[in-house]
Amino acid sequence: MTAKLLKDAGEALYGPQWQSAIARDLGVSDRHIRRMAAGDADLKPGMAMDLWRIALERQADLDQVIERLKLASTPGGVDPTVSE
Repeated sequence: MTAKLLKDAGEALYGPQWQSAIARDLGVSDRHIRRMAAGDADLKPGMAMDLWRIALERQADLDQVIERLKLASTPGGVDPTVSE
């Protein structure tokens, strides 16, 4: 995995302040993430797979929210997860 892919994945998953969040979720130090993003340190084995898993989990969560928003945005639509 390249430093560019790390940055792109970090920003897509966590936004512009991605380095601390990605470090926490990957179990590495913020400093190591900064060094990897700069191309000064190697990415640890399995890190790409861990980020792939996190991205898939986030995608599943977003798919559910998107469907709920779609239903709620229709006339008379309600959030199906809320019981009244």
